[in-house]
Order: sequence, then C-alpha cells, then structure tokens
Amino acid sequence: MVGNKPGPAKGDPRMVEAGRRGGQTVKEERGREFFQQIGQKGGQATKAKYGPEFFSSIGRKGGEAVKKERGVEFYSSIGRKGGATSRAGRKKNTSPVK
Repeated sequence: MVGNKPGPAKGDPRMVEAGRRGGQTVKEERGREFFQQIGQKGGQATKAKYGPEFFSSIGRKGGEAVKKERGVEFYSSIGRKGGATSRAGRKKNTSPVK
C-alpha cells in the first residue's frame, strides 16, 4: 500500500479541530500580524514565480465557478448589499461640522 499514511484521513474532524487549535495557539503567541506577514510573503513569492497575471487568472476562474454554482442573481444580490452598506456609511458620516 504505497502512499497510505497511518492516522486520520484528510478532512477528518479530529484533524480539522487540531489544526484550528494549532492556529489559535500561534495567533495567541505571535499575534495576528504574523499571519498577515506570512500571507504577504506567500503572495509576493507567488507573484514572483507566476507573474501578476496569475492572480487575474485565478480570480476569473473563481468567479466563473461561483457564477456556475450560485447563478448571476448572486452577484446582483451582493452588489445590492454592498451598495446599501456604502449608502448607510455615507449617511452616518454626513454630520455637520462643528
């Protein structure tokens, strides 16, 4: 049985929980900024390896997958929600200057 690893399979709830707790521990020890830094480094490495067009490509593929799964109406729905949030924020921040 080549390639079989002993222990729980990927996606096993025990492994998911262990990963969550491990991430929480790292966050408590190193802070949120640590995850921001490693994410930024990963993004920069990906950009250096594949070029900036890669991000456009994967974004397009992701958008197509969401459109196929949820339909065009989903985008209309989130657009309306975003617009409502923007309008509410503008209304809240339009108090007269004292």
